[in-house]
Amino acid sequence: MKVFGMPLFHPDMWELLFKFGINITVLFILIRLIYYPIHRKKDYLFTYFLFNVLIFFLCVLLNSVKLSIGFAFGLFAIFGVLRYRTEQISIKDMTYLFAVITIAVINSLASKKVSLAELLFTDGMILLVTFALEHLWLTRHEAMKQLIYERIDLIKPANRAQLFQDLQQRLGVKVSRVEVGRIDLLRDTAQMRVFYYEDEQDHGSFMDAPRDDGDD
Repeated sequence: MKVFGMPLFHPDMWELLFKFGINITVLFILIRLIYYPIHRKKDYLFTYFLFNVLIFFLCVLLNSVKLSIGFAFGLFAIFGVLRYRTEQISIKDMTYLFAVITIAVINSLASKKVSLAELLFTDGMILLVTFALEHLWLTRHEAMKQLIYERIDLIKPANRAQLFQDLQQRLGVKVSRVEVGRIDLLRDTAQMRVFYYEDEQDHGSFMDAPRDDGDD
């Protein structure tokens, strides 16, 4: 039976449901069970889940109409290089974004030449490596703040202890290390990156939104 030339039901529907079931299960484990308990960023849950589902169905549609893989990955790259202007996204969050896109592409484009064991092994290794990096290796997340520091007399190596004490009192965080950038002797200021471990602080933090440089 057809409606406007389109078949009402196609046997490939069962294959689509099966692939989508695997994809959403892997996504749930990666984002809800591995990512969220550590980073606690609810806004990104929406982005990661919706991005994955959109990429999955986009790839399924492109694959069904016999478009080339190169074209599909071209669209995938467009989604991947999207620049978030409302809030700066960290490297780690961007890595998770690429991970959810990759999982959608892998599960949606898996053909009959790929065995179920290979597909499950690939998804399983992504989850295993991510879990190992988060819980067994990179157990502590080091956050960073950029600032303009006016007491350049404290940036001398001999005044390192005083510098750390001053930053801790003014920022309210236990500083682990600092990096000194450009020094302006005319204004007596220096660019500085201050690093600290989030699990040692009593509060969370966020990165400021980047300035709009008007290059839209």
